[in-house]
Amino acid sequence: MSEFVEQCRREWKRLGVADPLAQEMAADLASDLADAEAEGVSAAEYLGSSASDPRSFAGSWAAERGVIPAPSPPAKGRRAPLALVVFSAVAALTVAVAALLLATGEPKVTLTARTTRSHPPFSGGGVSAVHRVQASAAAPVEWILLVVAIAALGFAAWLWLRWSRSQPSAASADRDLLL
Repeated sequence: MSEFVEQCRREWKRLGVADPLAQEMAADLASDLADAEAEGVSAAEYLGSSASDPRSFAGSWAAERGVIPAPSPPAKGRRAPLALVVFSAVAALTVAVAALLLATGEPKVTLTARTTRSHPPFSGGGVSAVHRVQASAAAPVEWILLVVAIAALGFAAWLWLRWSRSQPSAASADRDLLL
């Protein structure tokens, strides 16, 4: 028996193909190679690119016969689009910053008003009063920023849901392979 057939037999054993079935497949392969050689076709010509890789040949043949499960295709990456990740991160950061600014009330603005009251005309003396009012000057802007950032975060969540639903699940991918 040729070395190629023997390597296929070892691969079938490694893959868990039952011995009687592996012997039958080896006999079929040896017979096909002998017939090809009798017709003047070399094993390399008959097997094509598989002649240099008996393990791959044995695995694919066993899978085609249904003896072992077909190898699953390489899993497509479920990497999220970079733009969606960045948009979500910026929206979350903006919500955090706006909430922090609202909580601290920064920046503060102090308004000072000075009034002087004078007594009857030309009395020469007057009473001076200073009024100070402190307020957060950015509060309206911070509230607007917070509302817009929350809306952006909600939009990002919606995009994540759509993206995750558009990806095929592993079960549906396996089902598609069987069909």
